Order: sequence, then structure tokens, then C-alpha cells
Amino acid sequence: MTLAVRYTAARTLDTAAVDAPAPGPGEVELAPAYVGICGTDLHIFHGDMDARVAAPAVLGHEMSGRVVRVGPGVEGWQPGDAVTVMPLRWDGTCPACRAGHQHICQNLDFIGIDSPGAMQQRWRVPASTLIRLPGSLALDRAALVEPTAVAVHDVGRAQVREGEKVVVVGGGPVGVLIALVAQAAGAEVRVVELSTHRRLLAEELGLTVWDPAADDVPELVRRWTGGAGAEVAFEVSGAAGGVDTAVEVLGVRGRLCLVAIHPRPREVNLHRFFWRELTLVGARLYDRSDFEKAVALVADGTIPAERLISKVVPLTEAPAAFGALEGGGDVMKILVECATDTTGA
Repeated sequence: MTLAVRYTAARTLDTAAVDAPAPGPGEVELAPAYVGICGTDLHIFHGDMDARVAAPAVLGHEMSGRVVRVGPGVEGWQPGDAVTVMPLRWDGTCPACRAGHQHICQNLDFIGIDSPGAMQQRWRVPASTLIRLPGSLALDRAALVEPTAVAVHDVGRAQVREGEKVVVVGGGPVGVLIALVAQAAGAEVRVVELSTHRRLLAEELGLTVWDPAADDVPELVRRWTGGAGAEVAFEVSGAAGGVDTAVEVLGVRGRLCLVAIHPRPREVNLHRFFWRELTLVGARLYDRSDFEKAVALVADGTIPAERLISKVVPLTEAPAAFGALEGGGDVMKILVECATDTTGA
């Protein structure tokens, strides 16, 4: 048995003992060290994904940890190896997979949503999902590799190029990571964020941040770009106003990358798309190359992961941590520590 955090009903989590069977063929057993709570976890917590998530469900997919046991047929891994997990299991047969887009398989098992996640003391996953971590990378920081991989994928989907002007609407964890990854790619970046706490943190990380409640963001963009508008905007806020801002700041043939999960349809200024020949691209999840680049960015300090971690709580306090995250503004990233023994972390 292993202790796990489970979603049982809307706004209800518990910690309970669950089975921990030995890894089967092609599987490994991990000891998760740290698991981040993300926006998708909050959507589950609110009951917004009950049609997809079968309660009781063990949550968590942003993680770092160590291999404990390997199942039959697993090669290249041994107990003690430091790893993170790319939490995707695809069928390999659907049209998306056959077209080479396995990460958005039409029958995708997103581990931690569609099947048990990492917020437990022992966790079985396919060995094919493992991503090796360098021994020099602290495991608490490594828990931010998964959201960094999201940002790497987003910046790639938007085809951000050196010298381009980029506006990131929404300065939460993923928004800040997108801004840092885009900046590392040579772009000039501005972040739009309502929360004072998040604005200050982003500024401490060297980003320029605007407050949409006090600043005329489209006018600031016009001045910044000499009237041309931004080449790229990322919508990461999940709010209707964020969509409007992201569309309005774009220049001719600008690219809007939609990152946030919008729970309901939004009105979009399609005339602006027509008039300026804008492009809208969706960005969902990541592939292995995104993960490997994310590991490098966190390991070399390009992503200052330690500055983004607001708090670390033990597994038994994870349910309360979800409540703390609902306020959003004064918290960036909360990690759940899954084991008392974090030697080497």
C-alpha cells in the first residue's frame, strides 16, 4: 500500500492508502519526491472535468523522483536514477498518431488525469515515459520541468524568432515560463498580469510587466513597436478580456498562440483576424524533445525554478494546498513533497 492524494468529488480531496502492485512488463516503480499542483489539477478539484476523471482519482503529473524497481523487460534504468515523467500514453493507431502527432493522440491517456497520477509515495508508469535528470539538478527544481516543457512547446508552436516582440497575457506559472523561454530564444517580451504579487515576481526575474487595470496595454504596445504591433501574443489568462487583449496587440500577420484552457466559448474579433491577416495556433502538451530542452533550461538556470516555488507541503497537507491556490494572486507554484526520505534531493 502507498499513501496518495485522491480527488473524490467536486472540491473534495482526501489522503488514503491505495494499492501499490509491483511493476509489470515494461513498467517502472517510482518514488515521487515532489509534485507540482497545476491549473489542470484545480480544474479537476472544482469538478469541471468529472466527465473525464473517474473518482476516486490520484492526481498529479508535474513531478520529479527516483526509480525504485524496474519491471520485466525494462533496460537502461536502475534503482536510484533521478527522473521526471512525460505523462502521455498514446495508442499509436489513431489518425493523429499515424500523422506523427502522438502527443495529441485522439485516444490519449494523460497520466494523472485519465489514469493514476504522481501524488503518491509509489507510482507505476511505463518506462517509455521516463526522462532522465542530471545528477546535479535538485529534485524540487526538477518538478518544474513539465510546465517548462509546456512553455517550450508553446514557444515552438508560435515560431518565436530572435528579435521579435512578444506579449504574454497572463503572468501565472506557465505565462512566466513562456516569457522566460521566449526571452531565451532572443525575443523582446512583455507580460500582462493583474496580480500585484505575480507582477513583482516577474519583474524580479528580469521581465517587463504591465498591469492591465492601470495601463492601456494596446497603447503601450503601439509605442513599444513604433505602431507596428507585436509579432506574437500568447493567451495564458483563460479570461475573455485576455483574449481581447491578445488579439488587439498583434500587428499585421501576427501570431496568436492559445495556451489557456477556456471552459466556455469566447467571442473573438474575427474582423481583426481578417484585416491584419492574423494566425491563431493552439498549443497543447509537448513531445520528448520539448521535455529534453526543458530539462536543460532548468538545469542551467535559464529557468530559475527555485524562484517560482512559493511553498512546499507534505503529502498529508496537499488537500489544504489546493484551497490556498484558488486565490491565485499571492501564490505561484506549490509543490507536494511525497516522501520523508528525499536523500539526494
